[in-house]
Amino acid sequence: MEISAAGRLEVRITAADVGKRVSVRRLSDTGVAGERFTDTVGVLTSWTDGVLLITRKSGESVRVAESDLVAGKVVPAAPARRRGPAASYEELARVAARAWPPVESERLGAWELRAAGGFTRRANSVLPLGDPGVPLDEALTAVRRWYAERGLPAYVQTVTGAAGTQETLCAELERRGWVREVTAEVWTGGLAPVADLSEGAGVVLSRQADEAWLARYRRRGVSEVALRVLGGGPSVWFATVPGADADGPGVPAAIGRCVVDGRWASFAAVEVDPARRRRGLATAVMAALARRALDEGASAAWLQVETDNAGARALYAGMGFAAHHAYHHYREPGGTATDQ
Repeated sequence: MEISAAGRLEVRITAADVGKRVSVRRLSDTGVAGERFTDTVGVLTSWTDGVLLITRKSGESVRVAESDLVAGKVVPAAPARRRGPAASYEELARVAARAWPPVESERLGAWELRAAGGFTRRANSVLPLGDPGVPLDEALTAVRRWYAERGLPAYVQTVTGAAGTQETLCAELERRGWVREVTAEVWTGGLAPVADLSEGAGVVLSRQADEAWLARYRRRGVSEVALRVLGGGPSVWFATVPGADADGPGVPAAIGRCVVDGRWASFAAVEVDPARRRRGLATAVMAALARRALDEGASAAWLQVETDNAGARALYAGMGFAAHHAYHHYREPGGTATDQ
């Protein structure tokens, strides 16, 4: 916290600092004995009518009454991660978009409107990588019209917690009544360490998601549109560990998907028969896919994990992955939620 020469805490931020990363201390309202103050670090996204709105790295919005401020200052951007490959948010966003492509898309300035018949929010949401070229309200009206024409709810995918991310856009959407759904994180790590974790014995790799692979995939009744999304990307590989379980003969024990794109390999749809979990099958699948990606020249890896998936987070952390940024999907006011 900022301390004056006289040893007093000082508030050294103003409304002119909106859009900057700040650290503030306020009088505590937790009701916990002995806790007089609460500290908050994040992007100052607004300062209106005596109330500050600060968006944390996780995307959580914190309201702070100006009258409760004890100290505050502008702080440097979050330090660069020391573990895993260096990457900007924009680089990862573009790689992620190519790894899970929509069936159709249209540009609105630097925004990309994406649709794939409602199969996953990722393929049916706006990717806002800059200025839409028109005022925000006009852009959102155009977005809602575009998705309505396709019988879909409008979603905007936003990102928080890294340099150049969209805390301010999140706050503007929330002010307009857009509803945040499913916060997840993008994690990155080195590819070679993943390949070294297991021999990957018994893992079969294929260029297509066959009926056996789809029988293990958690989204049942996959449509032709969904198959186009799953099969899209620069260099796509599907992994299968053959097996049989209660779902029926021939249903794999484990599956996974990897897309190789330049130096990056993305992992997704890593799923294991619940009766055979904690036997190293997920590790074997990822190791086999990682070795194939290394053969194609990749050196770095990324994946997405939901914030409440404790098992997956522990697994990926053990493989050397770490969080890079958080992302969120905002649904239009009154819209009906779709599949994730």
